Amino acid sequence: MAMRLRQVVLVAGDLDRVEAEIVAGPDVESCVHDLGVGGLGLRNVLCPVGDTLLEVVSRGEEGTAAGRHLVRRGGDGGYMVILQTDDLAGFGGRLDEAAVRVVLEARMPGIRGLHLHPSDVGGAILSVDESDDWTDWPWAGPDWREHRRTGLVSGIVAVEIQADDPAAMAGRWGEVLGRPVEETVVALDGGEVRFLPVLDDRGEGLVGVEVRARRDADLEICGVRFALRTSSGGLHGGSGEKGLRCQASRACRMRAMWPGPISQQPPTTSAPMSTHCMTALV
Repeated sequence: MAMRLRQVVLVAGDLDRVEAEIVAGPDVESCVHDLGVGGLGLRNVLCPVGDTLLEVVSRGEEGTAAGRHLVRRGGDGGYMVILQTDDLAGFGGRLDEAAVRVVLEARMPGIRGLHLHPSDVGGAILSVDESDDWTDWPWAGPDWREHRRTGLVSGIVAVEIQADDPAAMAGRWGEVLGRPVEETVVALDGGEVRFLPVLDDRGEGLVGVEVRARRDADLEICGVRFALRTSSGGLHGGSGEKGLRCQASRACRMRAMWPGPISQQPPTTSAPMSTHCMTALV
């Protein structure tokens, strides 16, 4: 069963501000706004990063899951990890045995997905989706490919989730997904999910995204650390408490020293970093 990282979702109190930061930072372009989420009291925007997608969701009204998440984690941050498979029926068939509840079956023409209960998996809302066409992604609208800008970034290759027990949570994700686990890293096709110790006072959650890029850079957007990396060596390097703290400080320094787009920054020599919201989760 193929399984790859296809979309990462952030949650923001101010959607317009975060959208502007994403466009100016990683140098990408928005492809669609508020597609299919209005009925859930949400607003959203999606930006292609190569063939992967970065989404930001925000509450459009009170009493939404996004609003509760903002309160629970003390502000903007990571929200959801969406994986793509070529056998959703096969994946869904093993969830009872793994004691995982499905809280939402999301659908639109050409794509469907299973949102898993975060209490049964841990760390982030996890969805596993299948599209009729492996290369397409209808959650992003009909013309998302026309908005791809690959001058700087060309794909999301990893996400980082901080956990009270990184090894246990990595094992649980590996069990649920049926994917190999090496210590605290779950291997995907062409990417991975990494689990790290909790390093701040925000608790467990999605805290980092690694993006394949033409230039190394570190930045922080929507309360999440983004590592732009030219080398795939970053997939296993720079993890752990020390590495994350160093990179958090680098990101802060970069934001203070360089207010303009990352595409205009001078090259850096930083080390690698160890990154469709239609859910109504509590």
